[in-house]
Amino acid sequence: MSEMKKHRMLIGGQWVEPASGAWFESLNPFTAAPWALIPRGGKDDVDRGVAAARAAFYDGEWRKLTASARGALLSRLGDLITAEAGKLAEIETTDNGKLIAEMRGQLTYIPQWFHYYGGLADKIEGRVLPIDKPGIFNFTREEPLGVVAAITPWNYPLYQLAAKLAPALAAGCTIVLKPAGAAPLAAFVLAEVIDELGLPPGTVNIVSGPGAQIGEMLAAHPDVDMVSITGSTGAGVRVAQAAAQTVKRVTLELGGKSPFILLDDSDLSAALPAAVRSCFVNNGQTCSALTRLIVPREQLSAVEDGLADLIGAMRVGDPLDPDKNLGPVVSAGQRQSIRGYIEQGSAEGATLVAGGQDPPDGLDRGFYVRPTVFSAVTPDMVIAREEIFGP
Repeated sequence: MSEMKKHRMLIGGQWVEPASGAWFESLNPFTAAPWALIPRGGKDDVDRGVAAARAAFYDGEWRKLTASARGALLSRLGDLITAEAGKLAEIETTDNGKLIAEMRGQLTYIPQWFHYYGGLADKIEGRVLPIDKPGIFNFTREEPLGVVAAITPWNYPLYQLAAKLAPALAAGCTIVLKPAGAAPLAAFVLAEVIDELGLPPGTVNIVSGPGAQIGEMLAAHPDVDMVSITGSTGAGVRVAQAAAQTVKRVTLELGGKSPFILLDDSDLSAALPAAVRSCFVNNGQTCSALTRLIVPREQLSAVEDGLADLIGAMRVGDPLDPDKNLGPVVSAGQRQSIRGYIEQGSAEGATLVAGGQDPPDGLDRGFYVRPTVFSAVTPDMVIAREEIFGP
């Protein structure tokens, strides 16, 4: 415990401890061991974060900056992220379990969010609207909305941080960021980069803690003007309900259950590896993963054999090892949920082509699930209808 870094929240330009004085452990999915301490925020911390963001928006230096100055800061932030890409990739892989190769790939374009919106900041313009009255015209003026609550998921922490921060900052808004409890480290490391950049105090604030508690507090808070969440459908419903109390604007990016469709003339030697990649990216923890493979019945046997070979050849293990192509899922709870779906698929009569509930060979620690394929799945089965969010 003494060797683990104890992180603090960034509120109003200051690194602060949680009002409760409590922390929780962030676990390394490969070892299942704790490796960092994260502040367990509560209502007082939410109120402090929102108050700091609101003061920065209405009375602080951020509001006084010109659009071109905001854009220059965003572009500089992109440069700083590029400079720290190696460190950020290793931290997110250790905290989340995604493959280091995938994370390095993401960090080639995550800075582009800030460069793109940095260039867009001074191009947010209104319009003159002609009307049918001589000598009179109307015009529109684009203004920043205010305080944005950004609730990010554990499957793509840095990517989603960038996707929410960059446009909100370009528009001139201030932000209270709530990172996912299962993989929060990227938010704190990015906050250190933001602090190094020297944004005006209160422009970006980090409040961590239990997802349902902190997220719903932010969504319901009367001084938050907009909430953006990427997460499960259930979490999105709760946030939308909480936000409706104050009629704030809400952006929801929720779950999925997308199909990969093979046509009669598909080249299976090319299509099946593509299908596996599209399903197992990020260890299967992706809302846009193509988790339902729909095939012509006459090709079913060949597809089953081909998938069994591909799955059997997957190299499962340490996500920091560039030779591996499947890592652990994010937590023990997520592992248990996925294994429960595998058990349910077998109980409902689906045919197990590859994988199963047992841990992968040689991996008796960490949050691992065997890469698994079912066939003969009917549309009424739970595994065909619900987002499993695993390999």
